Amino acid sequence: MPAGSRLDETLRAGKKALRTLPGALLLGSTGARLWADYLDPVPGFSGRFDFIHKVNIPLLFKITNNLAESLEPCQTEWFPSHLLMAYTGNRLSLEERKFITWNDCAVSCQTWTNRSDEELILRLETYGDSFSERIENYLYGLFNIEHYSFNVTGAIAVSDPTVFEELRLKPGETKAIIVAAAFGISAQDDIALLKERASSYAESGYTVDQLVVNQSNEYQIWFEKTPTFASSDPVLNKTWTYRWFLLRHNLADPQYGHLSYPLFYEGRSHKKSKKPFSKGGWEFSKLINLSVPLHIMDARWYHDPVYSEGPLRNMKSAPGEDGMFSCLTVDSILHSFANFSCWAAYKLFLVHRNTEMIVDLLPAMKSNISAWKRVNGNDQDHLMIEHKHTRTGKEYQPSYWYFHQFPKNPKDKATYTHLKRVDRAVYHYLNTLGVAKLCEATGDPEAKDFFWQAEEIKQDILGKMWNEDTKFFYDLHYQTDEKAFVKNIVGIYPGWAEILDDQFNGMIEHLFNEQEFRTKCPFPSVSADCPAYSQEGGWMGHFVKGRNGCVWDGPTWPYTNSIALDALAKESKRRNHQFDRQFAYYLREYSFLHFMQRDLNQPGLVEHYNSATGEPLSDEQEYNHSYYIDLLISHVAGLSIEKEGIVLDPLNVDLDYFCLDRVKVAGMEIRISYRKPSVSSEIPFSEDGYRLYVNDKLIFSNPTLCRTELTWKELTI
Repeated sequence: MPAGSRLDETLRAGKKALRTLPGALLLGSTGARLWADYLDPVPGFSGRFDFIHKVNIPLLFKITNNLAESLEPCQTEWFPSHLLMAYTGNRLSLEERKFITWNDCAVSCQTWTNRSDEELILRLETYGDSFSERIENYLYGLFNIEHYSFNVTGAIAVSDPTVFEELRLKPGETKAIIVAAAFGISAQDDIALLKERASSYAESGYTVDQLVVNQSNEYQIWFEKTPTFASSDPVLNKTWTYRWFLLRHNLADPQYGHLSYPLFYEGRSHKKSKKPFSKGGWEFSKLINLSVPLHIMDARWYHDPVYSEGPLRNMKSAPGEDGMFSCLTVDSILHSFANFSCWAAYKLFLVHRNTEMIVDLLPAMKSNISAWKRVNGNDQDHLMIEHKHTRTGKEYQPSYWYFHQFPKNPKDKATYTHLKRVDRAVYHYLNTLGVAKLCEATGDPEAKDFFWQAEEIKQDILGKMWNEDTKFFYDLHYQTDEKAFVKNIVGIYPGWAEILDDQFNGMIEHLFNEQEFRTKCPFPSVSADCPAYSQEGGWMGHFVKGRNGCVWDGPTWPYTNSIALDALAKESKRRNHQFDRQFAYYLREYSFLHFMQRDLNQPGLVEHYNSATGEPLSDEQEYNHSYYIDLLISHVAGLSIEKEGIVLDPLNVDLDYFCLDRVKVAGMEIRISYRKPSVSSEIPFSEDGYRLYVNDKLIFSNPTLCRTELTWKELTI
């Protein structure tokens, strides 16, 4: 976001709620461990609340009254740092602002007015007898979490202890109440510390307005360590800001079990039962190694690398499946998805140059590559066999059923074929190349061997998976190497990996074909000319995973959009920028996915979309399984970090001006700006032409957008 802007004002929205649960309100602020899946429209914290993982606590606390059974309809205003709820009726009015702090306090700031001619009686209510212990003016309690190794303990403090029994307001009287509940891990977090945290809000002496301002300011601090981007396109600007919020919203730091280091969750919502304290179903609030590298691609530009390094350290400390980086909860080492975490670690290293971290992680990254070869490799080549169609994170992609003519029932194992997958092969190549480059950077003697392995993988991808007649890369039958002629979106991944030359021209053009990938909401997960293509999901007319289930046979995913756009940008640069205009169009379409109904006043990103209409097909708001910030830095501003220096190579996306500022790389601060000569010179922060500043010193300028390479020595002259 532009320097000096306030996140709350930039991203404020009206009502944000779950599509599948009318009235279930969303909350932007999250703690290191505590967050709201959703809030009921009642004062306090009623709804579903989670701690580290999905635990479905139904009530932390709420305030009841004797005059109005329901406070609906109420007006709500969503801010990243807090939620405003206001109700006015004949008998009473309420204005509440509530938030969850980073140190896991649920804080409710309420102002009640009695508009009736009888007394208004307010009482604090908690869940059952969970908080039945009262000592002086505090409540203490415990939530038993049967399906994890921790229980959740807490302390509740209030600004007026009479609310524990009856707080009475006379007709016409107005009263402000502050309730704060601090939560932690039983037997690990000291209850006295939790009491102190809760009382620091409820008994602070601050007014409601002061507490809300303090929360907004504290929430804002995290964003002071982000680069800033501003341009002539409000869609790009607001998406940039929202994407930084997305990272902060999904940031977690359990400091417990297998998640001892910070990490980003794939999401805070879940496809689980909402039954209190239930476990069943799929959740995103854990370390999912499929999404880790996508998080790192954006978060590596944050000034502090601790949040990008954390997931790598967690996976290194808890290896699974023969040494693979795997999904983790605090208690369990789960399965492993195909991913490019080793390559992302290299890209992270280029920005922050943390050699000590890389030396520590290299043995685990080498083990990850070796495990892939043992489990997914074969004796004929260096390609990877995918035995389970879910393990690349693209379940039900039609190529798995190509050799059985796309049967009606994809769950019949007799109709399913293992494949040498393009995506896993490309990930394997990038991971191997990343380890080679990290070995080289740290003086590890195995660098040469990993470079050789990467080249062998590359040659097998190019030599076996490419089809000259159709100009596309295809998955292969795991035994015969026969091509499965299904144009999955992953068929353009070799362009993303930058392993192509002119003999592969024609591949990226498939993205522009209206009969294939240029649907109304690009890019579909499989080409629209595939017999199994289904724009809304399902399989051959049947919703095999339910109405909102993940089925990669046609819907559009932000996940693959980020990689496809990266591939398109790289191919445009390789081919003398001939696809810049197409990249600009698709980048804006991808940006619009971040806003409900394409309304910039309603930020929200979900897991997947109808590729023909753009309709959201899932309800996981603030879904964090893609990257975007890196696309603006690398391809709009044009900044790439290399071993020997930087490369500037922006795409022309028809902006009148832009400014990328506060980028910290290898101890330097970088600013890149551009303004068309014909554009008014009164535009703030802009100067004529394309310019690079390092530590406020002009290092390079050109009248137009252009490519140049600069060594570290040239940058520090």
